[in-house]
Amino acid sequence: MILLLQTLIFGCLIGGVYALMSSGFTLIFGVMNVINLAHGFAIVLGACISWWLWQKTGLDPLLLGVGTSVVMAGVGWLLYKTVVSRVQRIDPGLTLVATFAFAMIGEGVISLIWGTGMHAETPSYFNTSYHLGSIAIPKAQLYACIGAFAVLGALFALLRGTFLGRAIRACASSRDGAELVGINVERSMAQMFALGIATTGFGGAALGVLYQFTPDSQDIWIGRVLCVVVLGGLGSLGGAAAGAVLLGLGETLTSTYWSVSWNTAVPYMLILAVLLLRPQGLFGATMRREGVKA
Repeated sequence: MILLLQTLIFGCLIGGVYALMSSGFTLIFGVMNVINLAHGFAIVLGACISWWLWQKTGLDPLLLGVGTSVVMAGVGWLLYKTVVSRVQRIDPGLTLVATFAFAMIGEGVISLIWGTGMHAETPSYFNTSYHLGSIAIPKAQLYACIGAFAVLGALFALLRGTFLGRAIRACASSRDGAELVGINVERSMAQMFALGIATTGFGGAALGVLYQFTPDSQDIWIGRVLCVVVLGGLGSLGGAAAGAVLLGLGETLTSTYWSVSWNTAVPYMLILAVLLLRPQGLFGATMRREGVKA
């Protein structure tokens, strides 16, 4: 029983980080109907930037993730202006190919700047835990999860309580209607895309603390992100959070009671199960009626 409880706690902590990593992807899809295959690249780039800053400054990498988020917002704005908005004018379906190409180019740039070797961030609390009786709660996973939910909370507050959030939700419901009430749709789309990519700043910093990574790790992480959003329902932020916890639990239970080597297969098995049993995902029907569900 202790082992099961320990496994469930660990899975929920990991799931919190997965929820943040997937939130930007599902937000972009919910508003723009764009499947951004460069999202995995953005997560790894955020990890590389926070790792580089940690090496240079020695500051806590999770705190550095806040600053990395600002940098990644700039990367998102640049990606939208140079690639996504231009391709959408020609053929919206081509954004899938364009973002994939951007990710491949970005992987090469990361390799040139930081090399192809394995990187990881190991703060002082990396191998320490809090203890509740016989239950150990790893500090790195706990801090990463708390930070992830703090960023998610800020994102929800922005979508619900600011003019930008209302503009984004209006664009998700009807772009023509948003334009009629005076919203600059193009500017709102650029800001929303930048916001979605900004979430990979802290998400990448958490990745660097919890896992080792290389430039081609984006392939693994875009797979996990796709699993989360398919589980929760494309376009639903609440669904992404639920799907992320399910994935985290699935991976930790598999590692504990089966084999670590099967971990990489868990996302794809979950995707297959969801597509067979409930193709719209946990919250997919709500997403289709209401656009982005914050």
